[in-house]
Amino acid sequence: MKIWIDADAAPREVKELVFKAALRLQRSTVLVANQPMQPPGGNPFVSSVLVPGGPDAADRYIIDQAVEGDLAVTADIPLASALVAKRVTVLDPRGVEYSNANIGERLAARNLMDVLRGAGDITGGPAPYGAKDRQAFANKLDQVLHRRRPPASL
Repeated sequence: MKIWIDADAAPREVKELVFKAALRLQRSTVLVANQPMQPPGGNPFVSSVLVPGGPDAADRYIIDQAVEGDLAVTADIPLASALVAKRVTVLDPRGVEYSNANIGERLAARNLMDVLRGAGDITGGPAPYGAKDRQAFANKLDQVLHRRRPPASL
């Protein structure tokens, strides 16, 4: 299992939690962004990929490279939808795990909010990322990684 991070918008706290898990579990982790990202020093399991082009270039790269069984971290609902379709486990930085059961509803809500923002009916964005969000993400990340851990040999 490889871990993919849509790194342009991922909160620093989320990246740090994933970096620690990657080191602890020796899981290859890739930061994908359209701006330079420095992997943490002393962690040979984390690398970065700089993709040229617009904001969707990182999304396209992750979609092309991720395979069934991988884990991706993103707040981008269309990216999450494409990855869920490929049977990639997807976590939101606020601790939501996307699945076939909830991604359609999330995508519809996201599209509605885009329309309302475009019409000027809604001008705000999501609440600031806080300690509750960080804890929810940490808990869900541990849960997913534990669920995906190979069984111990006797």
